[in-house]
Amino acid sequence: MSDKDGRTSSERIGISKDESDLSDEKQVVGRKIWRIVPYIKRYWRRAMGGIAANAVARAFDLIPFIAIGMAADYYQNKVYTDSTIESLVNSDLLPSIGPIAPVEIGFGLLILVSFSFLAVFQGLSEFLWQSTAYKVQHDIRMDATTSLMAMEASYFETRQTGNLMSVLSADVAQLEDVVSDSSTSMIRIIITFTGAYAIMFWMSPKLALILFIPLVLIIPMVVWFSTRVQRRYRKQRESTGGIVAILENVLSGITVVQAYNASEFERSRVESESGEYRDQAIHASNLRNRFIPGIYVVAGLSFGLLVSAGGWLMESGEITVGQFVTFLLISTRMTMPMFILGMLLNQLQRGEAASKRVFALIDLEPSIFDKPDAIPLEGPIRTISFDDVTFAYPTSKINALNGISFSATSSDFLGVMGHTGAGKSTILKLVERFYEPQQGRVLVNGIDINDYAIESVRDRVGFVSQDPFMFFGTVRDNVAYARETSDEQVQQALETAGAWEFVSEMPDGIDTMVGDRGVMLSGGQRARISLSRALLNDPDLLILDEASASLDSETEKRIQQSLFGGSNGHEQRITIAVAHRLATIRNADEIVAMVDGAIVERGTHNELLNNDNVYASQWSIQTGELSVDEV
Repeated sequence: MSDKDGRTSSERIGISKDESDLSDEKQVVGRKIWRIVPYIKRYWRRAMGGIAANAVARAFDLIPFIAIGMAADYYQNKVYTDSTIESLVNSDLLPSIGPIAPVEIGFGLLILVSFSFLAVFQGLSEFLWQSTAYKVQHDIRMDATTSLMAMEASYFETRQTGNLMSVLSADVAQLEDVVSDSSTSMIRIIITFTGAYAIMFWMSPKLALILFIPLVLIIPMVVWFSTRVQRRYRKQRESTGGIVAILENVLSGITVVQAYNASEFERSRVESESGEYRDQAIHASNLRNRFIPGIYVVAGLSFGLLVSAGGWLMESGEITVGQFVTFLLISTRMTMPMFILGMLLNQLQRGEAASKRVFALIDLEPSIFDKPDAIPLEGPIRTISFDDVTFAYPTSKINALNGISFSATSSDFLGVMGHTGAGKSTILKLVERFYEPQQGRVLVNGIDINDYAIESVRDRVGFVSQDPFMFFGTVRDNVAYARETSDEQVQQALETAGAWEFVSEMPDGIDTMVGDRGVMLSGGQRARISLSRALLNDPDLLILDEASASLDSETEKRIQQSLFGGSNGHEQRITIAVAHRLATIRNADEIVAMVDGAIVERGTHNELLNNDNVYASQWSIQTGELSVDEV
């Protein structure tokens, strides 16, 4: 299914098309799914043990049929011999002899032992392969997750979260099925077919050839099926991702959906994507159900020829009754893989469709990464500078920044203001190195930020976005996110951010659950906890992106006093605050005013008021001294 820009689901998550994707009908399995093999090789001892156990299990699976054939010959001969001896004794030609020792119990024991060992080795084989599959699934998911997390922020700005989640969950699970089920099925087919055919050829080459010749008809049927159904399964996987993406959006924004009475609208979106899945599934089912009957026809032809020709060979004395019985029984084991083959190809085609999406994520290469000779940032951040920086977002032809230059040093508080779209938040994204400028440089301690290892810079930066994100968990989990810390440090950060006042009154204090995305907190509470998270490690550079937008004036004032005027303040910290509400940055050491990506004026609050320009006009509007119509 395409979106309004004509992009399919796979393109929305960054999966490129290969040549096989361009065909509407014919696609051959195996181009991507074989990339699972290197993951299996990591556990080759376990995998080889599974193959060996499967081979032994197949041997014990065939032994009962041989025993049944031997028993048939034995009983036939025994009846003939006993009747002959009895007639001789009755005619007084031979003296009466004692009873013949029975061997019937031996055949029964042989069959019992064979089934017992079959159960043991089959169970061992399935355990070894299933455990291998779970390990492979884990490794693939971790590789895909690691690859995703290494991508720059811009990658996720144009992708649907639900679609990515579908790849990491449903598609990876499909590959686990390939390893645990498809692999064992392939091994079983190969070993069973080879072993059974070898035994039958040893007993009667003629009858073995008669059974085998019709099986050749399966080859064109397999080619026909595998080259047509794979595209249907790929589209199914894409539609599954689309459904998950829409549902994730709906559930995350359920309050907006209900507020705008949009339930029917969202239902129609799900219905459209689900309908695409339904149609592709029906097409695939149609192809599959035209393939499976053909397998049955070929199997019926093989069995019919076997029974007819086998009876003729038995009557001519080329095979015994027991051999014919063994032949019939073993042929069921040899032809059974034909029926399994249909299901196997079906599963492999699903796996091929899933593997394309999974390995497309694993193959992602970030455009922002450490240089080979990147150096760690040693010591605190003392200066941050923009040197004639020009930047445009990948999806835009208009520059977000045009020749920006400014500098901030230890203990400086730099405020950035401007109308929506002026480029304020873009400055902060470049400092965090979510993006890299097309021209100019961002300097940290006088060195190009691109020369540093990314993690070493981010370790020294505290970042609070304009849309503070809360993870599902407790207040402590969100403040101490991904860091080892004590409750005392968490409380200190909460106090500095002005959050301890309401957290201490919660039923469980810092152990209170905040809900998914922090839905159990108000906007102001989320903002303060997010600020606490940024302050926990006492960063050298604090970046605030409209961090106080959801705070009341009194709370904002207390937080600023804590950050800049009290004993909890970091005397050497650089603070860069983007704000639309100018009261937030009025006490900044320097304020830069931006219009259309360019700095149009800079100075302190009083200096900018005296300039009577952009800043002064905006200040007058916000303080009620000037109406918007007068600007």
